[in-house]
Amino acid sequence: MLPTRRFPSISLAALISRNSSVALLRRNSTVAEPPPAGGHLPSIATSQILRTTRERALRTPGLTWNEDEASSSIVNIGRETRKMNVYQASSIALTKDDNAVVFGEDIAFGGVFRCTMGLTEEFGRERVFNTPLTEQGIAGFAIGLALMGHTAIAEIQFADYIYPAFDQLVNEAAKIRYRSGGQYNVGGLTVRTPTMSVGHGGLYHSQSPEGFFMGASGLKIVIPRSPIQAKGLLLSAIRDPNPVIFMEPKILYRSAVEQVPIDDFALPLGRAETLVAGADLTLLSWGTPLYHCETALHMLASPAPPLAPHVPAALRTAKVELIDLRSILPWDAETVAESVARTGRLVIVHEAGMTAGAGAEIAAEIQKRCFLKLAAPVKRITGWDTPVGLQYEKFYIPDAVRILDGIVETLSY
Repeated sequence: MLPTRRFPSISLAALISRNSSVALLRRNSTVAEPPPAGGHLPSIATSQILRTTRERALRTPGLTWNEDEASSSIVNIGRETRKMNVYQASSIALTKDDNAVVFGEDIAFGGVFRCTMGLTEEFGRERVFNTPLTEQGIAGFAIGLALMGHTAIAEIQFADYIYPAFDQLVNEAAKIRYRSGGQYNVGGLTVRTPTMSVGHGGLYHSQSPEGFFMGASGLKIVIPRSPIQAKGLLLSAIRDPNPVIFMEPKILYRSAVEQVPIDDFALPLGRAETLVAGADLTLLSWGTPLYHCETALHMLASPAPPLAPHVPAALRTAKVELIDLRSILPWDAETVAESVARTGRLVIVHEAGMTAGAGAEIAAEIQKRCFLKLAAPVKRITGWDTPVGLQYEKFYIPDAVRILDGIVETLSY
C-alpha cells in the first residue's frame, strides 16, 4: 500500500491573513503588475480596424447597396447589422441569382471551415454539392459552368492545393475572352480558397500563393481582412464580369468579428483602403498581416521596456499610414503611389516568400512612380524563401517585432 501523503494543515484565518499580507506587499511593491492574459497590445479580437458597432459598419468606405428599391436612396437609415465572423455571402448570391451554384470538396457538409453550413438544406443538392478530390477537375468544371451562363462559385479546400488547377485558371479562365475575340467569357466564375498561415499548418496548409497569379492577365485576385470586407468583396467578385480568385485568410474565419450589414451590399474591387492616416511612412499589407502591422504601430508609439532601447525616442511620434491593398490583381497603384509621394517611405508586408512575391511587383512600380519622392529604399518584410516550417511556423510569419524593426530601419534611413 502506498503511503498516505500528508499536507501541512492551515486554518482559514491564517490563509486569509497570509493572502492579505501578500496583497499588502503587492500594493507596496515597486515591481510592475503582470500584464493581463490578453496582453496590453491589440489582438485581432480587440483590433481598432474592425468595425464593431452598427454606426461604424454602415460608414464602411466604398460600401454600396445592391438594391433596385427606392430604399437605397435613404442610404443607411433603418439598416440592420448583425455580429458576425468572417463568413461567406454564398447564401445571398444563391438567393439573388437562380443560376448560382456552390461546389467543392466537402461543400455539402459545410466545408472544412464550416463556411457553407446549411446551404444544402436551404437550396438543395442541385445547387450546393460535393465534388471529387480533384482541384484541376473543380476548376475545369467551374469554367464550363460559367461558359454556359451559370454563376459558378467553386471552392478549393486550401490555397495550397490550387496548384493542380493552375493550368485551368491561367491558361483557360484567364484567356477565354481574349481567345474567343469576346464571343465567350467566364465572368460568372469565382474561386474561393482559404489562404495564409494558421499557426500550425506548415508546408501544405499555410502557403500564400497570390503572387503566382499576378502575371495572369484576365484574372482578379482578392484577399479580405474582415467580415464586412469578406461579404462585400465576395458579392462584388461573384458579380464581376471577370473570373475572380477569392482568397480568405483562414485564421480570421473565427477570430475577426464585426457588425455586418445584413442587406445586400458590395465593396469595390481593385481599390485599396486607407485604415490609418499618416504622413511619415506608408505601411502596406493585406489579409492577416494587417493585424500584426497594427500591433507594430502600437509598439512603435509605446515600446515595452525590452524593446525601448531599439526604438529611438524621436521615432515614437512618427505618423504611419496603414493601407489594406485588398485586391492583389489588379492592385491599386494610384492610391499607394499617392500615399508614398506624401510620406516618402514604403514598407510592404506579406506572408508569402520574398522572391517574386507580390511585394516585388509593388516595390518596382512604386520605385518607378515615386523615385524622386523616396527618402528611403522600399522595404519588404515577408516570409522566408523556404517552405513554411511545420515546427517553426511562427518564425516564418512576419510578426509585429519584425515589422517594427523594418519601420524603425526605414524611418532611420
